[in-house]
Amino acid sequence: MCALDVRPAIGTDRLILRGLTRADAPALAELANDPGVVGMTSQMPHPYAPADAEGFIDRARRADPRVEANFAVEHRQFGLVGVLAFDEMAPGKAEVGYWLGRPFWGRGYATEALTAALRWARADWRRNVVWAGHFADNRASGQVLVKAGFLYTGDVEWRPSAARGEPVPTRMMVWLA
Repeated sequence: MCALDVRPAIGTDRLILRGLTRADAPALAELANDPGVVGMTSQMPHPYAPADAEGFIDRARRADPRVEANFAVEHRQFGLVGVLAFDEMAPGKAEVGYWLGRPFWGRGYATEALTAALRWARADWRRNVVWAGHFADNRASGQVLVKAGFLYTGDVEWRPSAARGEPVPTRMMVWLA
């Protein structure tokens, strides 16, 4: 088994981070078809249809695990609650992004998932630096990143938001293993 394989689950007390499957598409589409969710992401459109979820899952399953890792975030009791992904934005520059469905906000799940994923990134994916950004109007995501050990760089980049239809100021952060 390859150390970069994301099919084995990463477990926490309440969550399992695992590879996405086609069976996740209905729940993914239902959770993501919320402007408050996709409006805080770069690439997710609104409305978010089942075909969007299926396309995302297909792309995630074909991804090169050396430069990209996609995880379903599954609650042990409630099932799929969101997604967390690492992408290589530039050679050797991994960036993490995540989202949770609205019913699961404010319960610490994002921090728990991100902390576990960063342990995996350091130990199995062999990354010592991970980048992230959050839209300036998404304070909750900034708090999650800080709790997971990210530091603000002082840089603000304008990033696209497919759901909003315009670029959004994004506060950049870095995590150092």
